[in-house]
Amino acid sequence: MRRKIYDKLLEWKRKHKGDTALLIEGARRIGKSYIVEEFARKEYASYILVDFSKVNPQVMEFFNLYLDDLDMLFMNLELYFRRKLTPRQTKDEEARSLVIFDEVQFCPRARAAIKHLVADRRYDYIETGSLISIKKNVKSIMLPSEEHAIEMFPMDFEEFLWAMGDEMLMPYIPVSYTHLRAHETLRLSR
Repeated sequence: MRRKIYDKLLEWKRKHKGDTALLIEGARRIGKSYIVEEFARKEYASYILVDFSKVNPQVMEFFNLYLDDLDMLFMNLELYFRRKLTPRQTKDEEARSLVIFDEVQFCPRARAAIKHLVADRRYDYIETGSLISIKKNVKSIMLPSEEHAIEMFPMDFEEFLWAMGDEMLMPYIPVSYTHLRAHETLRLSR
């Protein structure tokens, strides 16, 4: 499914080159997880998606035990999720692997660790979270300055038409705003 935010994800990847993690905030159930996983599949050789809303407590424990030993953290994540991550060879190289922290508000330690993970430069990082929850669960952590935040919105009408495979109407959308005749016709038909 095509979403306009995909272009913003590409821009972040190309512009920031691992200098920041991307935080995608938005209402619940608008497709944040879907678009991030689609982006990971298309733009990276490999990825790990950690969904903190339903992950095994063992994975949560990795973030308590291994934040001071990133080799152990990544080894445990790779073994648990059965996915091999490929680190950058040089700091200027484009990342080959992405680590996704989905619903990051459920694991404040993972969000706080972003500063160290970004500084390590092995992988790219994307965090997702719902607007209300992500703002509530930050009392005990230092918010990382290494986050580039963008807000995602529910699907707009143009995206809906893309999803339905109906691009015939698209050229008429801007016309309906500039030509009041369409609005008059609607008003008169009532």
